[in-house]
This record gives sequence, structure tokens and C-alpha cells, in this order.
Amino acid sequence: QNFKYIFYCNGRELTFCFLLCFQQNGRPHFYDKPIVESFEEAPLHVMVFTYLGYGLGTLFGYLRDFLRSCGIEKCNAAIEREEQKDFVPLYQNFENFYTRNLYMRIRDNWNRPICSAPGSRFDVMERVSDDYNWTFRFTGRVIKDVINMGSYNFLGLAASYDESMRTVKDVLEEYGLGVASTRHEMGTLDKHEELENLVAKFLNVEAAMVFGMGFATNSMNIPALVGKGCLILSDELNHASLVLGARLSGATIRIFKHNNMQSLEKLLRDAVIYGQPRIRRAWKKILILVEGIYSMEGSIVHLPQIVALKKKYKAYLYIDEAHSIGSVGPTGRGVVEFFGLDPRDVDVLMGTFTKSFGAAGGYIAGRKDLVDYLRAHSHSAVYATSMSPPVAEQIIRSMKFIMGLDGTTQGLQRVRQLAKNTRYFRQRLNEMGFIIYGNEESPVIPLLLYMPAKVAAFARHLLNRKIGVVVVGFPATPLAEARARFCVSAAHTREMLDTVLENLDEMGDLLQLKYSRHRKSARPELYDETSFELDD
Repeated sequence: QNFKYIFYCNGRELTFCFLLCFQQNGRPHFYDKPIVESFEEAPLHVMVFTYLGYGLGTLFGYLRDFLRSCGIEKCNAAIEREEQKDFVPLYQNFENFYTRNLYMRIRDNWNRPICSAPGSRFDVMERVSDDYNWTFRFTGRVIKDVINMGSYNFLGLAASYDESMRTVKDVLEEYGLGVASTRHEMGTLDKHEELENLVAKFLNVEAAMVFGMGFATNSMNIPALVGKGCLILSDELNHASLVLGARLSGATIRIFKHNNMQSLEKLLRDAVIYGQPRIRRAWKKILILVEGIYSMEGSIVHLPQIVALKKKYKAYLYIDEAHSIGSVGPTGRGVVEFFGLDPRDVDVLMGTFTKSFGAAGGYIAGRKDLVDYLRAHSHSAVYATSMSPPVAEQIIRSMKFIMGLDGTTQGLQRVRQLAKNTRYFRQRLNEMGFIIYGNEESPVIPLLLYMPAKVAAFARHLLNRKIGVVVVGFPATPLAEARARFCVSAAHTREMLDTVLENLDEMGDLLQLKYSRHRKSARPELYDETSFELDD
């Protein structure tokens, strides 16, 4: 298999073109799909004011801590009791500095209580604070019909009850809510087996296994696959569940730059040449951990190159499709379908049902011997309670809807509508002059805000206009790259998107957020490759 990678920059976006050439029936078959991703640099003055803002906030934080220690200002933070002053500290004062003095000032923008289904619109319970966000009280008022731009409801399947959900109601009446047992004991129902067979059919693999929690699907199954003497190569922007699973496994972990194939290949080459540290024995396994869509950057994994590297160096590939399954690909089957690759090229396919399917839980899919091994060794299978039967039925209903097994094409239409909404929303934001990150096909759209004061103002102003957004800052992002993260849904109408865009245009002018000058990435290590070839 020969693989060629070409890079060029057109002045506005960083564009990647893949040319995959392999033999099929004795004749070369070419796969060519451009990937357009944008990671634009902020103007210098924006970065200066961002760091200055954090610097001033830190100085005032030290001043307020001094006033609290003197008893001039009331301290609302958790502190040690006087009778425990000689104990090992339970609360680390310095580690809580950021929470106490910076996060607390804008805390009202997170954990907002929702009192309706997370559809294209939802209802928010109004709350106020009388002590600068240390505590909140509800006013009794509900903010109705807020446009939902924050939930991962990509296909609009997380909605209020209607007749299409009758099967879920029937399962609830027949099976109840809970299973009260693990899969190894008395917790395997016919609904679980039906769901696992359907997931395998949907992904075009031999077998699948489902779990009750998406986060635990990663954190509890990676330790079952690798351990001491194994090597994990993890993308630097991987989700916390992947990071936790890698750490719990006891394997050696090495990080490669995000979507950077030179960085990954160097680690693979060194691993093959030098083996384990000190003893120099060959690694028992080399496992590459990546995501389909990266939820903070909106970027899509460069899967064709990673598959080529994985085959060249005889490594294993584990891909987390939590955000990509159901949301990308011609029929919603994730990044494997998006690139037109064979599912057998990926050793472990993982995904969750919490986003596109409007439910809960996750799955591991692949070869039958892999799934059979996990049934016996997975901590989730041995110790965790089985998936709730109504949840399993909701996933079955949603998956049949996407596959067209309900006798309609509405599922496919939603997948296509999501793609249209995504391209429209991204294009309009670009035209307005905002800096947005990620792939043009990704329904996760980060809009860069940078300055901490603007993060709070942005979310508050939009909620006043009945638009609900998620804002994200440090430590979930780099210190100077705070952002708003929009999640586009197939349930959003063009009128809804235009309403949001109109208000964003006004917010961009009011808060001076239109930073785009179409410059190259602020992180050149992500895209410092010019051209290279990988040959088996």
C-alpha cells in the first residue's frame, strides 16, 4: 500500500489533500478526499490583552486572598477546620486559587439547570446570586424557548415524547427501569443482544458489545486491552476518558502532536527500533489512541494516514467515535465511512450513544474474538450494572431510524440536513470575520473568544437573547484560547440558525470578537509538514 500526503495553505485555511492508492483486483484504486481545517492565529494585540487580563485577575486574586486572611473580606471557600490544623491538608490553597478568584467570578455561565428535553429549543430555570456566584437561588421564573446551540443532539433524536417513542414506553412497562445486575450475572437481556447485533450490522463488523456509560467504555476497557510492557501512542487532544483509561492500564504512554503524522511516525519508528526502555525488549503491543471528531477543536482525525502508519509499523488502532458516529459520513456511520475505508482497518471501534442517538452508554465493536475477550475481561462487563432496557430500546429505535429499517428515509435526510446546517453555519461565521476552529464537515464549531471577561459577557448576553451556548476556558483549553463551542443539529431550522447568526454578528461588533485576518495557525507544530511519503 502506498500513501502520499500533500499539504498546502491557501492563505485562509489549512487544507489537507489525501491520495490513497492501493491494489484492488490487480488494478490501482485511488481515494481522493480533501479535508479543509482552519486553525487561524489571533492578532498579536488580542493575545497581549488576553494574558494581561489573566495577569490582572491574578494580582487582584492575591489581594483578595490577603484581605480574606486578615478577616476584612469573608472567605466562602472550603478551608480546614481549626481542630484539624495539624493534619495533612485536605484542601490545597494554591491549587484552588484559580477556582476561587477567576472561575467563581463567571461561574453563572456553567451548570445552568435545564427543565425540558434538549431539543432545538429548551427551557432554562432562572437563577441569581447574592454573593458573587458562591451560591445561587432560583427566582421561580423559567426562560422559555431558548435556542439550543450547546447540546450534542446532532440528529435531533433527543426530544420530547411522541408516538415514534411508543416502543420505548412499551419496553419500560415490560422490563422496568433497571436491570439490578451485571452482564456476567443476571443482567444480559434479549434487548442487549438485539442492540449488539444491530450495532455490528450498522458498523459492518463481526460483533459489538454495549455498556451503560460512555465514559466508562473507554476508561474501563483500555486497561483490559493493554497493560505493563505495552505502549500507548495518544493524540495530545484526546478526551479525558481515553487519558484515564490509558493511565489505568499501566502501559507506557507517549503523546504525539494533534493530527501530526510526522510526530506519530517518529514515535512508532523509535518504538520499533529501540523497544522498551532499559531492557530494550520489543513492546508487547503498540496501541494508537485517537478520536473521530475532537470535541474542543472541531477537527476530524486524519484516518487514512494513521491507518497507513498502523499497517506499516504493525500497530493496533483504537478510535473513539463518540462525536463522529451518526454525525459524519454519507449515511452517518462515522469517520470510517467518511473516508471510505474498510472497518476492518480499525482494530477497535468505540463510540457512544449519548450524542447522535439521544440516549446513554457506549459500545466496543470489531472482530468477534476481540469482543469475546472483552466480555470476559472488561471491568464494565464484570462489575457495572447493565444498560437500562428503555435506554437500549431508544438506541435500537434511533439506529433503525438512521439505517432506514423503519421503512422511511427520514434518518438519512437528517444526516444530510446536519451536513447542510454545518456547512452553512461555518460559512456564515467565516464571512462575518470570526476565528473558528476545526474541519468544515464537523458539527462541533469552536468560536474563539480569548479574553476571560469576554467569555462571561458573550454567554450572558446571548442568554438574554434566548440563545443557549456553551463557553469553555482553561483548564479544558489552553490558557489563552477560551472559546464558545456551538453544536449544530439537524433539528435546527434555517430560521433558527439565521436568528443565532444575526445575534452573533451583533455580539461580534459589541464585544469586538471579529479577529479573523486569515493567518496561519498559532500552533505551527500541528502543521509543520510540507510533504512526505509512507511506503510499506
